[in-house]
Amino acid sequence: PLPCAGIASGRPGLSTGAHVRAGLTRTRATTAGSDVEVDPVPNPFIQRNSEGGPWVQQRKRPRRNRQSESVRSMVRENIVTPADFIYPLFIHNEDSNDVIASMPGCERHSLKSMVKEAKEAYAVGVRSFVLFPKVEDSLKTNRGEESYNPNGIVPTAVRMVKEALPDSVVFTDVALDPYSSMGHDGIVEDGRILNDETIEQLCKQSLCQARAGCDFVAPSDMMDGRVGAIRDALDAHGFTNVGVLAYTAKYASAYYGPFRDALDSHPGFGDKKTYQQDPANGREALIELACDEAEGADMVMVKPGLPYLDVIRRLKDNTNLPVAAYHVSGEYSMLKAAAERGWLDEKKVAMETLLCFKRAGADVILTYYAKQAAMWLQEDGFEPREACTAPGRGCGPPAPLTARAFRGRDGDVRLANRLAERRRASARSLELSQ
Repeated sequence: PLPCAGIASGRPGLSTGAHVRAGLTRTRATTAGSDVEVDPVPNPFIQRNSEGGPWVQQRKRPRRNRQSESVRSMVRENIVTPADFIYPLFIHNEDSNDVIASMPGCERHSLKSMVKEAKEAYAVGVRSFVLFPKVEDSLKTNRGEESYNPNGIVPTAVRMVKEALPDSVVFTDVALDPYSSMGHDGIVEDGRILNDETIEQLCKQSLCQARAGCDFVAPSDMMDGRVGAIRDALDAHGFTNVGVLAYTAKYASAYYGPFRDALDSHPGFGDKKTYQQDPANGREALIELACDEAEGADMVMVKPGLPYLDVIRRLKDNTNLPVAAYHVSGEYSMLKAAAERGWLDEKKVAMETLLCFKRAGADVILTYYAKQAAMWLQEDGFEPREACTAPGRGCGPPAPLTARAFRGRDGDVRLANRLAERRRASARSLELSQ
């Protein structure tokens, strides 16, 4: 191949076209009315094409599939929609909300406010919620008996959400730490976390939540064998349709700090390393996965999310069950703090983060950004399949759709993206014409 030219020098008067002399290529360009000859610089990788321009003999050019938004949206491998989200809601038995200082934008909701927040999220396409209670200290015990009080905060909250939004999907957290006077996920005896005795309590808790009307229980305690015991307890009492979202790979992570602030559930002593996974271990997640699958889990989850994308991929490659990722409080708060300081574009980084979970293999994302991300998606042209239409609930009529109801499938979202781009282009044209 002929080497190519690379450095320009002002030598006017040469003829037009490409010149090949002594194995070197020369070209001439015109800039500001003067001829400029390009000096030959040997480069075995660049030739001249038939038009005299530089040519790298590269048949495969991945950039061809990135050349416009229309092409990029056509070949996009992963998308994020509001239907992917589970929205965590913090609740307490108070008449007003409490701001959570370490989680900007999040609040500890009164039950009335919780319903209002759920309706607002539902209206922009978020259909699933998980409830986390802050329990009064006076109700906390080592055995966590309040966790299965049928008139407790979580059963009451479940009934309220399901009454207000019958088609919503309500998940409930199953663990003793919000109810524990010791701040641990299980019963404590002589400084140890008891496994089987704790599971007995978790089964009672799960049944209580199922009776209240939850759709899925989500055991986050990491006791060995709890998924199977809970599944059997639910089935034996007629709750065969209540699913189990297992916290399959829950790591003993430092990213949970703001969450524990929200629930006032910091460990009363020590840490949780005897039951939560070691952050250094990846293969161990496959052991937990095998157990949870065999015990009847309907979905499996990795927590935290962003620092453990490799674990999400490991689970995705080794199961046919839906895989969830928990975008935890520490990840959320770091992004919020950087955005507040103007260091990052919050919308772009948050949406990229959520997309990364999908790319890694997550089917479902638990995120405190659920409502905000759904609103951003709506601003960009995505329209939920239907708005809240529960009669008498004050949710409003279905939102008008531009072309058809989008169901969250790839083709629908691509169409939504194209329609949104056309609307933006029309708006730009109108501005220019004015």
